[in-house]
Amino acid sequence: MANRPSNTTLRQISEINMTPLMDLTFILLITFIITFPLIEQGIPMDLPRAEAEALDEERARTISVDREGAVFLDDAPVSMEELARDMEIFRAADPGATVMVRADEGIEYGRVVEVLKILTDAEIARMALVTSPEQQ
Repeated sequence: MANRPSNTTLRQISEINMTPLMDLTFILLITFIITFPLIEQGIPMDLPRAEAEALDEERARTISVDREGAVFLDDAPVSMEELARDMEIFRAADPGATVMVRADEGIEYGRVVEVLKILTDAEIARMALVTSPEQQ
C-alpha cells in the first residue's frame, strides 16, 4: 500500500506565510512616507517671504515659474499657449477653484505678469501668489 501523508502535513502546506506580505507592506509605507514631501515641493525655488492665510488646496491648481523662467502646471512643464488652454478648461470645469502662482524670488517681474494675464484672460476669479512665511 502507498504511504499516505498525515493530516498535519497537509494542513501545514495549506497555510499562507504572512511575514513576507507584512514586510512588503511596511516597505511600501516607508517609501510613501519618505517620498510624499518631495512630491509636494517638486520644483525647487526661493519664494518671497510674506504673511498670508492658508488656502484650500483640494480645489486648486499650481502654476510655478522657476528662476530660469520655465513655467510648470502642477509640476509638469508647459508652454504659455498650453497654459492658456488648460486654464480655460479648468475654469469651465470648476469656476470657483483657486489657482496658486509660485514664482521664484529672483524671477523677472514681466514673466509673472504674463502668467497673471493668462489667468485674467481665462477669467479665473480666484488666484493667489504663494509666499514663504516670514522669519521672526
